[in-house]
Amino acid sequence: MINKLAASELVLNEDGSVYHLNLLPEEIASKIILVGDPDRVPKVSQYFDKIEVKKNKREFYTHTGILRGERITVMSTGIGTENIDIVMNELDALVNIDLKKKEIKTEHTALELFRLGTCGSVNPEIEVDNMLVTQNVVGLDGLLNFYQDYRFENDFSKDFLSKFPYENIKPMLYFSEWAEEISDYYKDAKYHGNTATFPGFYAPQGRQLRLKAVDDKFLETLNDLGISNFEMETSAIYGLSKLLGHKAMTVNCVIANRVRGEFSADHHTSEKKTIEWVLDRIIK
Repeated sequence: MINKLAASELVLNEDGSVYHLNLLPEEIASKIILVGDPDRVPKVSQYFDKIEVKKNKREFYTHTGILRGERITVMSTGIGTENIDIVMNELDALVNIDLKKKEIKTEHTALELFRLGTCGSVNPEIEVDNMLVTQNVVGLDGLLNFYQDYRFENDFSKDFLSKFPYENIKPMLYFSEWAEEISDYYKDAKYHGNTATFPGFYAPQGRQLRLKAVDDKFLETLNDLGISNFEMETSAIYGLSKLLGHKAMTVNCVIANRVRGEFSADHHTSEKKTIEWVLDRIIK
């Protein structure tokens, strides 16, 4: 690994902050909640006893503060694994690279990362307005295939690959799993399952407007392969966390069951409940 990084590789702002997140190392905590929607950041930080940092650039909004005596950060990522690629690499740079010297530190720091989001379910038995924790994840977006050292397989991935019928999509697939060492935070969630991370909202999620999806039964096929739910970020969070040596967990509130055609009657209340549920568990 190259220890000294060129200015074109580690891009910084004029104040020395990382380029997209617009943050300095001292402005994040070791526990970070990742949400997609920037509007969800203040919905989380309103529970903090004190907010020390409020910064934003583009879709990346960050609040860092104190809750029950412990420092905590909440950050918006925007939508999609391409944004997660930015967030994960720049968060890692904040703790594992000397930004002034542009040198990789010899001592590694591991962050605890908690994605808090919403999802749809492909399992007809999963009820809306409940929390689902991702244990295994398959990425259909291809991102981790760009990273040289990424290799991951387990029983779930081997079984999924052996049965996945879409040959044109198959080369993009990659897999990961939760950080088992912090899984006790969410042990009382109603559902634990296997998540598919999609690279889009329409055809990748089986929706058809003027363009046809690859298969009208795509979501049903995923359910048959053991998928519980789908969203657009977790595969990159889990995969890059393993590569970079961080610990990651995802909990999503199920706001839609696509097989049953159900949508949450009040997803704002479900969102509030999920935020409180997460904070009560990661900050005792």
